[in-house]
Amino acid sequence: MPEALTKEIIEKAKKNLSCPSQLFIDGKYSNSITEKTFDNISPIDGKLINKVTFSQPEDVNKAVAVARKTFESGVWSRSAPAHRKKVILKFAELLKKNGLELAVLDTLDVGKTINDTYTADVPGSIKNVRWYGEIIDKVYDDIAPTPYNSLALITKEPIGVVVAIVPWNYPLMMAAWKVGPALVTGNSLILKPAEQSPLTAIRMAELLAEAGLPEGVFNVLPGDGPITGKALALHNDVDCVAFTGSGEVGKKILGYSGQSNMKRVQLECGGKSPNVIFADCENLDTIVKVSAKAIFGNQGEVCTAASRLIVQDSIKEEFVEKVVKESKKMMPGDPWDPSSFMGAIVDKTQLDKIHGYVEQGKNEGAKVATGGNIMLKNTGGYYYEPTVFDNVKNNMKIAQEEIFGPVLSSITFKSAEEALKIANDTSYGLAAAVWTRDINKAHLMAKRIKAGSIFVNNYDEADLTVPAGGFKQSGIGRDNSYHALDTYLQLKSTWIKLADK
Repeated sequence: MPEALTKEIIEKAKKNLSCPSQLFIDGKYSNSITEKTFDNISPIDGKLINKVTFSQPEDVNKAVAVARKTFESGVWSRSAPAHRKKVILKFAELLKKNGLELAVLDTLDVGKTINDTYTADVPGSIKNVRWYGEIIDKVYDDIAPTPYNSLALITKEPIGVVVAIVPWNYPLMMAAWKVGPALVTGNSLILKPAEQSPLTAIRMAELLAEAGLPEGVFNVLPGDGPITGKALALHNDVDCVAFTGSGEVGKKILGYSGQSNMKRVQLECGGKSPNVIFADCENLDTIVKVSAKAIFGNQGEVCTAASRLIVQDSIKEEFVEKVVKESKKMMPGDPWDPSSFMGAIVDKTQLDKIHGYVEQGKNEGAKVATGGNIMLKNTGGYYYEPTVFDNVKNNMKIAQEEIFGPVLSSITFKSAEEALKIANDTSYGLAAAVWTRDINKAHLMAKRIKAGSIFVNNYDEADLTVPAGGFKQSGIGRDNSYHALDTYLQLKSTWIKLADK
């Protein structure tokens, strides 16, 4: 990967780009059995990228049968951890070798800036895959402390056929979050990318094959949720569905599990994360910059986005004024320009949804401090300016529902108890932040806020050694860290009676 992006490097990569379009089953690319396709549109300019295979239930049945047969054969599931490690680490090297191509595919597909896809998403994906490759030959089974004349083995086994359904906001990286731990533990995997972002998932299949993964272990089914995703989640020979996306779809997947074979379900379903700023915090200007980036970064299309700014009354006016000023530096621009902070919204449906919430906020009585407009209409693409609402009440829709766009709601509080009440007054519990120099206050707020990740005097810090996931309707289970392996492994207890003569 080049050390720094230039327009010349980007243009050359775009010129040489090939956009994959087919499903991948049993080590081969092919069209759907029904020959159906869907249009893949770039949000950068609203133009057609390509026509992508639309996987139908018939394709799902074929992919699941292949995945099951391959799993039962043991060619991967019973291979030595050291061998699986070697293949997965080779895959990580191939991700690195093809990093610019993968970054360009994601930018073209979903409108993220090339700077984000190239300097954050691709390296993050490589780190994830490499981390799980390195850990697998360090996972030990256990022996229970049973009576002398018994031996009880507690062993970890791959769960079987896993389906990973991933979102469009981080196409490559969210796939890597599932692919790394699911494959390295010995499972067969079917990846269904979001219909808005199929390109890097399809390309990933070829790279895994090149890395030495046996045919049938990894399969890719591009398609939509109501047809492809539903057929996968209802399938009686799928053992696990790992999903990242909306709470609405997450609930459907839980239902499909109950309607079928009670398959294991792991969910990461978004949030409405509170960013609590106390008046005693230090370095206000730094906190403003972090807070603005935490909502406007990646066009606000982030599950952990700090979309509720909860500020103590004595500094609220100054803080919001500074955030408004900072937002002016974060306007959307050409996603191919490495200097652009924000790119395009993923599609027109999402753009209209964001604007609809902004109009709803106005109707509910919130004040638009800045923004609220669709931008760059002349490009043919979908762009929205950073938007800040002031005087928001926490019961307003813009404060309760996940907008998934660059829209910030500012809410005022007087006391720590009031801040805590506001922070927890949501159906979500993915992330939260507390800014204060009072260590006692920081600890108590962190203990009492109901969220899976609490950031104190920072926002969205991350490391692969730390689990990511939520409370309440933000999900079930965890990505990242050793804990992610729990989704893809099942425990077996084996009792052996010893004859002591």
